[in-house]
Amino acid sequence: MKLSDSVVVTKEKITGIFRANAKGFGFVKPLDATDRKQDVFIGMRNTKNALDGDEVLVEILHSAETSKKGADGKVLKITKRATVDTVGTFIPFSKDEKNGLIGQVLLYNEKITSALYITKTQVELLANDVVRVHIDQYPNKKEPYSFQGMVTEVIGHQGDVGLDILEVLCAMGIPEHFPDEVMAQANSISEEISDEERKGRVDYRDEVTYTIDGADSKDLDDAIHVKKLPNGNFELGVHIADVAHYVTEGSPLDVDALSRATSVYVADRVVPMLPERLSNGICSLNEGVERLTQSCVMEISAQGKILSAKINPSLIKTTYRMTYDAVNQMIAQDEKTLAEFNKIASSIEVATQLHDVLYQMRSDRGAIEFDEAESKIILDDKGVPVEIVKRERGTAERMIESFMLAANESVANYFMRHKFPAIYRVHDEPKKEAFAKLMVFAGDLGYSISSPSHESLEYFMESIQETPEEAVLSTMLLHTMSTALYSEENTHHFGLAAKDYTHFTSPIRRYPDLLVHRLLHFYRDHDVTDDVKKEWTEKIPPIAKQSSDMEHREVVTERIVDAMKKAEYMTQFIGESFYGTINGIQKFGIFVQLENSVEGLIRLNLLKGEKGDRFEFDEEEQTVVGSKSKTTFKMGQPIKVKVIATNKRKGAVDFEHVLPEYEKKDEHHQ
Repeated sequence: MKLSDSVVVTKEKITGIFRANAKGFGFVKPLDATDRKQDVFIGMRNTKNALDGDEVLVEILHSAETSKKGADGKVLKITKRATVDTVGTFIPFSKDEKNGLIGQVLLYNEKITSALYITKTQVELLANDVVRVHIDQYPNKKEPYSFQGMVTEVIGHQGDVGLDILEVLCAMGIPEHFPDEVMAQANSISEEISDEERKGRVDYRDEVTYTIDGADSKDLDDAIHVKKLPNGNFELGVHIADVAHYVTEGSPLDVDALSRATSVYVADRVVPMLPERLSNGICSLNEGVERLTQSCVMEISAQGKILSAKINPSLIKTTYRMTYDAVNQMIAQDEKTLAEFNKIASSIEVATQLHDVLYQMRSDRGAIEFDEAESKIILDDKGVPVEIVKRERGTAERMIESFMLAANESVANYFMRHKFPAIYRVHDEPKKEAFAKLMVFAGDLGYSISSPSHESLEYFMESIQETPEEAVLSTMLLHTMSTALYSEENTHHFGLAAKDYTHFTSPIRRYPDLLVHRLLHFYRDHDVTDDVKKEWTEKIPPIAKQSSDMEHREVVTERIVDAMKKAEYMTQFIGESFYGTINGIQKFGIFVQLENSVEGLIRLNLLKGEKGDRFEFDEEEQTVVGSKSKTTFKMGQPIKVKVIATNKRKGAVDFEHVLPEYEKKDEHHQ
């Protein structure tokens, strides 16, 4: 064959989103899942200076089929920039610094390692101002490690209360204020319920209903009623605020709610998905006030099987606004609390029985229950953290969770039975590589976990219960879990061992729940033809993706603020010692979690052993071992540490290993 006769092979190209690593390389997630399911690795020399979140065109160099390490490629072109405007802290340069640069802006996104320099400003600037910057020059061949911009707005000045958290919210693109047209629509909604609005609704106003939430909650989505039926079964009514009645499709309220997709809860504030007039007022199921709701009233057997579910637009008037603490006191038979809320005393007793039944049902089918205690950071009036409070989940918290799960499954089952297009909450099986490591690690400790099947996991969870290894093995199992997502396809929920599952119970603070309510109204009021099904089948996927993306943004934001405030809190303890537990091991050091939930890092060179000991990471065993002493550090091991440094901006706490013989009288047990 002549050279001219040879076939020219065109390399595969895909478009996707570039996710950067702080070390310079990255991965591209294809926009079209049909292109390829796996992310494409991009080496640091092949990024074309793309920034985290940029949309890029990639040429595949090696496919997953031909490379053991998976697909890799190179960026050919940046098709859409993710960072056009950004937020950070302004650090001015002195007058003698050259190149006409005013200063630098520090960003929260550690994946953007390029320095952001300021060339001009539209406003007056002070050192440490939090500013908004418009990017006008991106990293390029000539300047690969920096980009430039113009300051367009000062968000706040150093010393403003809550400015640190506001900076994070702005940097993550979470707007604190609502557009004028959204507020205008919210303010135009009547607080009174008209006779017309009552039509066609099931009236539950005479039912003894109550909400159970945290003491400081103001957006009350859900109320319940619980009673025993004459046949011995339970009746559970879950009544949810009918947000879809007020937030109509395509309205300014709806468009803005979808852009946010979730409320954001951080240390000192809530950034609601809907204006407070709705979230804390008209839609909130406040005590003694009539409210429009959608209700899922279920008959449940003594074995926890949902025998029937009636899902209807409804009307309620809650008897009490209960707190978790008060209900837990009632369950503990506190006479004063039982007397104060006597109207629901018998209902709480039945509710507790029903929770036990539902919990056992979920356990029997293989649901995985991670019972992690939550920690809350208490701030003073200047926004400074003064305490970290760990809150154990009591029966009341678990009970409400059980009832919401039952309603969510019932609504998902309704969509499936009628073959109506819908949005589902789905959860894949554990990640294979992480699960394989867990199997080896658990086996070395003498515990059997043969597969990611529900039966194997149930046996494993039971076998580690109340053992010294329970905390570390539960954490490792949690880290094997895939991320739950929203999808138009019902691929089931692995963690809950649920065949059908959606989100129906929080439409004030989650857009998918609002969409589910809208679909329930629509399918009830319209003929569901093939054309109608086709229309919704096309509408739902982009909503599911947006909801998953914004949920991820909320989780990352909460994590950044949490780490930042914990680092700030620990600054006062520099030089003091604490006991903790090893909860992560990497080649650069050991992560230790204190009893107050603060996590910090001991770098390998700060581990103590024999003189001349060098500590090295054993990747296969997931341990760190001393070269001379053979002192071994492993997951779950208790360890004493001293706080040696904190970095609030990075949310980092640095520890030094303390040997037991050096214990001092001032040690803390956080």
